[in-house]
Amino acid sequence: MREPGTTYDDDVLGRFPQPAHMDDYIDTREDNGGVHLNSGIPNRAFVLAAETIGGYAWERAGLIWYDTLTGGLAPDVDFAAFAAATARAASARYGETSAEADAVRAGWERVGVTTDGRRA
Repeated sequence: MREPGTTYDDDVLGRFPQPAHMDDYIDTREDNGGVHLNSGIPNRAFVLAAETIGGYAWERAGLIWYDTLTGGLAPDVDFAAFAAATARAASARYGETSAEADAVRAGWERVGVTTDGRRA
């Protein structure tokens, strides 16, 4: 999750195509619009936030993502809306100016997504 696209680099299979940043987003009709390939982007945002927050990932960052995933997201939510939802969840749980909320916003921005509902 820390380094999407590094799962394998093989002479036969090639390099795993999972992007780590929105600049490399794969626009495809395959894989339901690339949901598995592009999942490296939000996965990396989570890892970056969790590493910045520190401690065990499930203690704070995991609770933010859990709150987001169980908070009534639309089934077709895009990355910008999901990022905004995680920022709201972090603010609701820890406060708008908390280290946790700052870490979530920074994690998303490092993968090319802002938490105000637009692309970085």
